[in-house]
Amino acid sequence: MRAITYDKFGGADVMALTDHPEPHIGPDVMVVEVRAAGLNPVDYKIREGYLEGLLDARFPVVPAWDVSGVVVKAGLDTPEFSVGDEVYAYARTDVVSGGTLAERVAVPVRTAARKPSSLSHAQAAAVPLAGLTALQTLRRAGVGHGSTVLIHGASGGVGSFGVQIARHLGADVVGTASARNHDYVCDLGATHLEYGDGLVERALEARPHGYDAIIDFAGGASLDGTVALLAPEGVVASIADPRAASEFGGHYIWVRPDAHDLAELATLIDEGHVRVELAGTYPIENTADAYRELEGGHVRGKIVVTV
Repeated sequence: MRAITYDKFGGADVMALTDHPEPHIGPDVMVVEVRAAGLNPVDYKIREGYLEGLLDARFPVVPAWDVSGVVVKAGLDTPEFSVGDEVYAYARTDVVSGGTLAERVAVPVRTAARKPSSLSHAQAAAVPLAGLTALQTLRRAGVGHGSTVLIHGASGGVGSFGVQIARHLGADVVGTASARNHDYVCDLGATHLEYGDGLVERALEARPHGYDAIIDFAGGASLDGTVALLAPEGVVASIADPRAASEFGGHYIWVRPDAHDLAELATLIDEGHVRVELAGTYPIENTADAYRELEGGHVRGKIVVTV
C-alpha cells in the first residue's frame, strides 16, 4: 500500500510517499481504509526528534494519528464495529510507527467511534486529537454552567473546539487570538481579546472579577499574567506549559484516546453545537506541503490530507 514514511528525524523533506507493508492487527484492532488524515503539531515535533524519550519511534515511521475512513477488516474481538462502518479515531499507540498517512491503518477499538454523520471524511479527520484535547482539558478544569473562562489560542485547531464546547457547557468565554481572527472567535461564541502587550489589562477590563478557569492552548507567554487574572479558587489547565501544574497548582494535559469521548463529540457535532473549520486539504502526494503550512503557524482551524 502507499504511505507517507520517514526513516530519520528531520524537517518536512525527510518524508516520502513509499510502498509500505499492510497493517497487522490484533484481536481488538481493525483495519480502516483511510479517506482522510488530520495533521497536528505533535506530528512534526515527533518527526523532528523533540519528543524522543517521551515517545519511542520505530523507523520507518508513518506519521499522524487522526483518521476518518471505512472499516475493511475487523479483529477477532471487535463487536462494536463491522466491515463497511464509517469511523473516525485518534489512533495513537504506545510506539510511533504505523500512523494514519497511509491507504490503510490499524485502529484499536478503544480509540475509535462512528464518524459524525453530518461531516465529510475530511471534516471528520480534523476532529479527533483537537476535539478530544479541548473536551478533556475543559472537563479537567471543571468548566461548566456559569463558569467564566479565558481560552488562550482560541482560533487554533484545539481552541476552536474549546470555545464551542465551553459555550455549550454554559460558560462565559473570552478568547485570545490575533486581530485578523477577531470575527472568527466572536462567531464561535467568545469575546475576543488580542494577545500581546496589555493583555492582562484587556482581560480584566472584559471580566473585572477574573476567570474561574484559564485554559492554555497556545503556550509561550500565555500564562504569564495568570496570577492577576485567576479568580479565587480558579483553575489553570494547559496543553503546552507545565507551569499550569508546577506553578499554579492546575493541570498539564496530555490528551488520551477515548472512544466514549469521541462518540460524545460526534453527538455534539451532529446536533449542531460544534462545527469544524478546515484551514486546508491536501492530497497525500503533497503531504510535505501540508506540514509546511502547519509548521508556519497562524493556521485557523485544521489541515487535512486526503487519501
